[in-house]
Amino acid sequence: MKFIALDSRGGNYLVVASNVAWLRTAENGQTSVGIVGGQPLLVTGTIEQVAEKILAG
Repeated sequence: MKFIALDSRGGNYLVVASNVAWLRTAENGQTSVGIVGGQPLLVTGTIEQVAEKILAG
């Protein structure tokens, strides 16, 4: 199981990489990250930056 650290304005998350279902651009330079079986997370960074973290993790 591979964990990815994702930063948020309200706190930070450790997400299991295989549980990420989708990414969507949100407002103010943030990205919405869809999680399998859960609510989306709003994290800082563009969709490209977040995807790079997930793939490199």
